[in-house]
Amino acid sequence: MKQELFSEHFSVNERGNLSFDGLDLADAARQFGTPAYLISEDAVRQQCRAYMQAMRREFGGRFKVAYASKALCSSFLYPILQSEGLNADVVSGGELYTALRAGFPASNLHFHGNNKTDAELEQAVDCGIGSVVIDCFDEIERLDALCSEKGKRVSVLLRVKPGVDAHTHEFISTGHNDCKFGFGIEDGQVYEAARRLKTCKSLNFCGLHCHIGSQIFLKEPFGVAADVMVGLFAVLRRDFGFDLRELILGGGFGVKYMPEDRPVPVDEMVAFLGDAVRQSCKKHEVDVPEIVIEPGRSIICTAGVTLYTVGAVKPVPGARTYVAVDGGMPDNPRFALYQAQYDACIVGKAGQEKTETVTIAGKCCESGDMISRDIRLQPAQRGDLLCVFSTGAYTYSMASNYNRLPRPPIVLVSEGASRLVVRRESFEDLVRNDLL
Repeated sequence: MKQELFSEHFSVNERGNLSFDGLDLADAARQFGTPAYLISEDAVRQQCRAYMQAMRREFGGRFKVAYASKALCSSFLYPILQSEGLNADVVSGGELYTALRAGFPASNLHFHGNNKTDAELEQAVDCGIGSVVIDCFDEIERLDALCSEKGKRVSVLLRVKPGVDAHTHEFISTGHNDCKFGFGIEDGQVYEAARRLKTCKSLNFCGLHCHIGSQIFLKEPFGVAADVMVGLFAVLRRDFGFDLRELILGGGFGVKYMPEDRPVPVDEMVAFLGDAVRQSCKKHEVDVPEIVIEPGRSIICTAGVTLYTVGAVKPVPGARTYVAVDGGMPDNPRFALYQAQYDACIVGKAGQEKTETVTIAGKCCESGDMISRDIRLQPAQRGDLLCVFSTGAYTYSMASNYNRLPRPPIVLVSEGASRLVVRRESFEDLVRNDLL
């Protein structure tokens, strides 16, 4: 039986090895070592263009696509995003610094997060940030005072909890009422926040923001959220007199991790969102505002893979077979956090059928250090190269040095060529900040 490949970016070459956008992954492992993250520039650009084209069809010139930096934040990425016409969001001083250092325009960034420090707010104001998404009451007073002191005026949005069940893992569901993010509608917090903004001379209240969760495979929750947010938008314009113009509807669009995953195609999701927004605007008698979406995972995730070298292969009678690799939860903590599953392939056996059920284990001293549990794989042995798919998002960005493992490098791939864009950490990097 012919082995089905993960996506059109993969092929089996004449040597029988798995290739990624024309790059032989066995050659990549020899050049860069393992573990290593590889990112397809072509796949990133493909997704950026898909979102930009779909949003342009639905909303004309009144839209933005803002990449969610938390999915993967590294200097090499921002010139790509800028060249494709995207904006970006940041949630920390470090993400903001990275984007600015890479030459990304501050005016094309918005800053959100639930506990911004005074230093982060000052950093945002000083650089000329496009807007700040306010998450709590004291942030209103702190930001207004800071802007007044500096003689600057900043555009702000309110983050809102629309009370929508996104049908996803509770740790990545962010739109329900019992959530650390934003202001509630039913409890009246968002109206109190709006009243406070009315007295702020240095803050330009320009819109609303929501994000209902991540890895969502249904369209309907986005439609419900759009209707709630447009209704609130209309009330704040009509009853409070605010000249709101921008509505950020977040991201969270699902991606393919396993062969059975069926994410909604970009065109279909954006078309559904466009219809939902227009219907809600008509119902609530308000003009369609500028619509902003924040895809992160769905731009970068399937564009990335991680290469590992197989070490011990350990059958446990009556349980499972463990295939251990030279990385694990420090370079990919998602199984430990969410019991996330990944598809994988033996690079040198890519054309062969997956005949065994195995659990991919990491090398850390933790029972929960897994990459994927009970997945199908070609027969593995020590020294094989393992490619784990869909690791572009929330791997490097959440990586740690647990067990003093150095973080892997990132290699950018395009049309068979490769370029190192993030160096592998050394042992010296691990102790650089230690004081004897």
